Amino acid sequence: MKLSARNLFKGRIVGLVKGQTTAHVKVEIAPGVVVTASITNESVDELGLKVGGKAAAVIKASNVMIAVE
Repeated sequence: MKLSARNLFKGRIVGLVKGQTTAHVKVEIAPGVVVTASITNESVDELGLKVGGKAAAVIKASNVMIAVE
């Protein structure tokens, strides 16, 4: 697989909740560090995603904002 995105974080699926059309997939990319993605239920099925399975969070964004309190 070749991607233009530079932010690829490999990990394990630690949560997967399907809604009516969209699923929330939680990928632990480091101990205690979880990235959550909203994807279609169809994509979950096509990719065969399951809790405990390997996955990568690929982040491609035109803007990243930083905030401090």
